[in-house]
Amino acid sequence: MDIINLDRITVNHAGRDIFSGLSWTIGDRDRVGLVGPNGAGKSSLLRVIAGKDQPDAGSISMMRGVSVGYLPQDVELPPGRTLIDEAMTLPPRLAQAEAELARLEKLLADPAVYGDSARLERVLAQQEQALDRFEQAGGLSHPAKVKELLVRLGFTPTDYDLPTVALSGGQKKLVLLARLAVEAPTVLLLDEPDNHLDLSAKRYLETFIRGYAGAVVIVSHDRYLLDAVVTHIAELDAGTLTLYAGSYSVYAEERELRRLRQQQMYVAQQKRIAQIEAFIHEAEQKAKADLSERWARQAASRRKLLNRMEARGEIIERVTERRALGLELNGWRGSTKALELVDVAMGFGDDLLFLDVNLLLRHGERVGLIGPNGAGKSVLLKLVLGQLEPLDGVVKIGPSSRVGYYSQEHQTLAGWLDRSPLELVRDIKPMGEGEAVAFLLRFLFTYEQVRLPLRGFSGGERSRLQLACIMLQNPNLLLLDEPTNNLDIPSVEVLERTLDEFDGAILAISHDRYFLDRVVDRVAVLDGGALRQYAGGYTDYLEQVGQR
Repeated sequence: MDIINLDRITVNHAGRDIFSGLSWTIGDRDRVGLVGPNGAGKSSLLRVIAGKDQPDAGSISMMRGVSVGYLPQDVELPPGRTLIDEAMTLPPRLAQAEAELARLEKLLADPAVYGDSARLERVLAQQEQALDRFEQAGGLSHPAKVKELLVRLGFTPTDYDLPTVALSGGQKKLVLLARLAVEAPTVLLLDEPDNHLDLSAKRYLETFIRGYAGAVVIVSHDRYLLDAVVTHIAELDAGTLTLYAGSYSVYAEERELRRLRQQQMYVAQQKRIAQIEAFIHEAEQKAKADLSERWARQAASRRKLLNRMEARGEIIERVTERRALGLELNGWRGSTKALELVDVAMGFGDDLLFLDVNLLLRHGERVGLIGPNGAGKSVLLKLVLGQLEPLDGVVKIGPSSRVGYYSQEHQTLAGWLDRSPLELVRDIKPMGEGEAVAFLLRFLFTYEQVRLPLRGFSGGERSRLQLACIMLQNPNLLLLDEPTNNLDIPSVEVLERTLDEFDGAILAISHDRYFLDRVVDRVAVLDGGALRQYAGGYTDYLEQVGQR
């Protein structure tokens, strides 16, 4: 049953239509993955549905009683409070009922009320009604529901007293998600809820979405998550929304088939149009030469046919390829042992992160490093880079290994925030300005952006710039810390194809399970201070853990 209807919605930012005339219906049990390139307007569309922004044209209608819960891409929680304080924040309906009870209790303590039997009776009757409303809104079961949801999302009672300032971005999102789930809105709108979550938390999120009683629309770049939870894909690209039934993988195949069919139909139609135009030209020439009305009528008839096709929108458009990331990482043959860790131990103060870690990475191997947040994965990469010294053990980099490092928080760009991409790439590799501009355009930057300071760049733009810098360094050993974060799916797919063709060794930290399945041939799990290794990709690792 359709519960939300968008009718010819238009949203305009800074004089440019993000999308125009967009129509869409959402069903009461839909699980929709909203996908599309960065900047396509996915977040804007969610905000319009949630009522946070108003469309510039068009309308949104909802069935009576439908409520919408919205989880934004960036969540901020007030300081000075704990995780449980924020999670226990009452939903509006319940907060209103509690405020009414507090008001009535105050009245009952007023001598003017309890000294007047008629007035006291009225207030007691109002209190009884308010208690009924409080109970109907779930007031009595609210604390237990919140704690149950926190457990379902992976929190433990030891987390409850964590201050909000100590929570990661992913934890903040989960706290807000728990609050939304207590409200139980008819529709949940989730804008990248999986960002900054480790693999365990992502599994909790999947279970939660699958079991949610209402509809869910989710924006995510995690294709594994989309495969696990969605029933439909809505692709927003170039202002157009296209719907596909099934998971992300089904969508990817169907989209490619549709594009192939459209291109075949376009070629066939263009051939037919060319034949008609050739006939028109020939008929017009004969009409002029013979002064024949018959040939003139036939030419006019064919001309009307083409005009009708155009007027009815029957002209098939040519398939245009979206600009893709121009990433090339060729690599080259280096040391047979690209990287080796022998009995490595690391910690800070009294906090021991890991002990007796051993890892051998040979030329051509691809290892995915996974584990919970805080296990020490990024620290391990810093040991390899020489940015930290181990407490014990040896880190060996092959003598012919040239390292290319991708930092999760873009620390490799930290010294360049007040300078431009143009200056940065010419510092890495001397080249003329024109050549440098052309190079940066391959990474989807505009002519204006190449001269702007990096400080104002988005996470996705900084990610693409890091990849551009690595490409110029021509490494044969890649250390990648969450390389798919902030990239849209088309750019991630380019990265995956590039890494597949890369002639070198790769050690990649990632929570992107789809990426791990496509890129790595071994999974190394850093957890509980130890490193365990499994052959194959992420799905192979899960099967092996299950067998164990």
